[in-house]
Amino acid sequence: MLRLLFFLVPLVLSIYCAVEAISSREDEVRNLSRVWWIVLILFFPFVGSIAWLAAGRPVRIARRTGPHERSASAFPEYDRPGRFAAADAAADEEFLKKVRERAEEQRRRAREQKQREAGEGGAEPDRPTA
Repeated sequence: MLRLLFFLVPLVLSIYCAVEAISSREDEVRNLSRVWWIVLILFFPFVGSIAWLAAGRPVRIARRTGPHERSASAFPEYDRPGRFAAADAAADEEFLKKVRERAEEQRRRAREQKQREAGEGGAEPDRPTA
């Protein structure tokens, strides 16, 4: 029974650590890259697993939000770390004004191009040919 225990504990530990290393995000893994941790766990199961738990495992603490990040959202796509929220209303209005002007300029150019293409075809764009 003791032999079985000495076999099962390292096996279960190495499987757990390998799965956790594979499923953790690359930017959260500490000290080595994720690939090197997986290689270490696979080639040296007991030592690699203990090293992973002690030095490589991502720290799961609540992350503080930055000064321009949203604290909570009703939409999960906005819950990504690093997603910035609006901070300056005047700058936002200026940005939106520029976007609207650019969109209007693109619409104007498209209308002019359509009129030129219709004019080159020899027919008026409003009058059908008989």
